[in-house]
Amino acid sequence: MTGTAIRITALTSLLLLVGCATVPREAGFGDVEKTVAERTGQRVHWNQGSPADEAVAAQVRALLGKELTVDEAVQVALLNNRELQAVYEDLSIAQADLVAAGLLRNPVFDAEIRFTETEGHVGAELALVQDFIDILYIPLRKRLATAAFESAKLRVAGAVLDLSGEVRAAFYELQSAQQTLEMRRQVMTATEASYDLAKRLRAAGNNTELDLFNERALHEQAKVDVRRAEVQVLRGRERLNALMGLWGERANWSIATRLPELPAEAEEVAAEGVERQAIERSLDLGAAQRELEEAAAALGIARPFGWLPDAEIGASAEREPDGEWAIGPAFSLPIPLFNQGQPAVAAAQAELRRARERYAAQAVGIRAQARALHATLLAARDQAEYYAKVVLPLRQRIVDQTQLQYNAMQVGAFQLLVAKQQQIDAANDYIRALRDYWLARTQLDLLLSGRTTSFSELSSTDTEETSSPAAGGGRGGH
Repeated sequence: MTGTAIRITALTSLLLLVGCATVPREAGFGDVEKTVAERTGQRVHWNQGSPADEAVAAQVRALLGKELTVDEAVQVALLNNRELQAVYEDLSIAQADLVAAGLLRNPVFDAEIRFTETEGHVGAELALVQDFIDILYIPLRKRLATAAFESAKLRVAGAVLDLSGEVRAAFYELQSAQQTLEMRRQVMTATEASYDLAKRLRAAGNNTELDLFNERALHEQAKVDVRRAEVQVLRGRERLNALMGLWGERANWSIATRLPELPAEAEEVAAEGVERQAIERSLDLGAAQRELEEAAAALGIARPFGWLPDAEIGASAEREPDGEWAIGPAFSLPIPLFNQGQPAVAAAQAELRRARERYAAQAVGIRAQARALHATLLAARDQAEYYAKVVLPLRQRIVDQTQLQYNAMQVGAFQLLVAKQQQIDAANDYIRALRDYWLARTQLDLLLSGRTTSFSELSSTDTEETSSPAAGGGRGGH
């Protein structure tokens, strides 16, 4: 019995040594760091209770202590967003699955004890078995898990790029709201001065009561518009706070109050090579490629072993009632009478075909998105330039000429109010056009950095509605 026990113990120890493994903590995060740095120039950090965590926190505090640029806002979000920290744990899960794929299944120990009725002897049967087919599965299973792990790294890197794009869009939205608020406050100041002048003219008998009411209506509307713009700024700040993971005193950051001007035409993304770059750098297409590899690996498992799902091999020891032990090999082999693996192979083949078609469809979609976003960017630029070079100067000239005619008593106050309102609307439309350009630029840059966008319309703040001046007042003079 001693020799038998030693042999069984040795077999058990060997199986345990083969199967033991540890899960690395870094879980491929270095590859994510490299991908993000190459595509965005930004740094990412995984909080794991290391001394580097405090250095990262100090960097965030330093960035928040000055006026943030859009790149700095993105950097704060990538270092401080807690949802992104949660996404990094997907790497640990995928790494654990990869380690598990290289392990044998735990062996199964069976024991039976029998007592004789007459002499009180004890009989026993012991068996230690291991899934035999599982040993052959390991290389294919590791290949499948490796593809899944690589896909997880691409998904995590994609989440980082998504956050980067969200922060940039929110940053430009906030600047647009702030610029709109600045314009609305200037309008309110101007209408207040006009209203005060109209009151003095009315007191002197130099204008009608209707002129006075029209001036007041324009001023009251300006105050409403200022309040609406203040709410938009507040909402934009809180959206950016959420993306950057900020609250309390750290939410008291500042950014430039106006959108950047349009870049020089030479700095625009050229149409040539847009599709190629989008395809070559697409993380989503890379993830689809990994899905293809996973489907191929699954088919590689199903074909040779689909008909033989379970087979066990091991050692068995039996103690007879007289005290003698019998030792020998043990195995279990299913007989494939009814299921010979055809369903498993057919399903794996269908999964592979589906992965191929999805890969091709995604490539077509990325090419179309690249063309559409580039066209959208150029159209947004043209519109913003047209407002800046044509519409706004024209509206200013109309107001100036109307003011001269009003002073000469050739037009009434209503015509002057209409001209001023149209100038205000044109200024507001220009800010929106400039914002739409930077949002389109953000989406195209995101696509060219490797992240697929959608054909949905560019996100925008709630459309602001401005009331027309109160009707009334004909062509009469003062």
